[in-house]
Amino acid sequence: MSMQQSAPFFRMTGITKSYLMGGEWTPVLKGVSLSLEPGEFLSILGPSGSGKSTLMNLIGCLDTPTSGEYLLRGRRVDALSADELARIRNRDIGFVFQSFQLLPRLNALSNVELPLVYAGVAPAKRRERAEQMLERVGLADRMRYLPNQLSGGKQQRVAIARALVTNPAILLADEPTGALDQRTGGQVMDLFSRLHQEGRTLVMITHDPHIARRASRLMRLLDGELSEGAQEDA
Repeated sequence: MSMQQSAPFFRMTGITKSYLMGGEWTPVLKGVSLSLEPGEFLSILGPSGSGKSTLMNLIGCLDTPTSGEYLLRGRRVDALSADELARIRNRDIGFVFQSFQLLPRLNALSNVELPLVYAGVAPAKRRERAEQMLERVGLADRMRYLPNQLSGGKQQRVAIARALVTNPAILLADEPTGALDQRTGGQVMDLFSRLHQEGRTLVMITHDPHIARRASRLMRLLDGELSEGAQEDA
């Protein structure tokens, strides 16, 4: 993957986000500026209510800022059409959530295929790609299992395979170990570390400093304000 310091994968400048609550505008993000280079593994550490999920939704084009500028691969996100944003979310960004968000009536293979169904990929090709991704996350022997037949750690690995199946340019993980015990969470982080070593670009938000320090770069978000966080004091 090309590493061009002059061309960050994304750049946020002076981003604010406020919500109308009880008739008053409540600020959640307060002038956040952040850039990410291709191939980086960034963790954003902060407590509940700090604005982490709001920031992740903005990075993933699931929401729009109240003010500020967001450039994604050099393009202003606020200038993109709804169709362009939908294509970016489906093909260029892989999402991993704390709650896995697998469809309970579909087996692992069918869950992983879903983004390719939405992208219009032919059935044989999407089946082949989904099988490759499940093998990649160590679940070659669990492809026909339903989510409720899998442990939490294996469900999260299915979710990671689903996020990777479109070969996205960036992987966004929202508290990916939040529903897992320490040992299983460590295994998921081992997988993220391998993906980073392969050149993947990752952003992860977490409230756990031990998980956060597994990334190559750490930022702290507190009360809607972002600051650089040193690894050694995570």
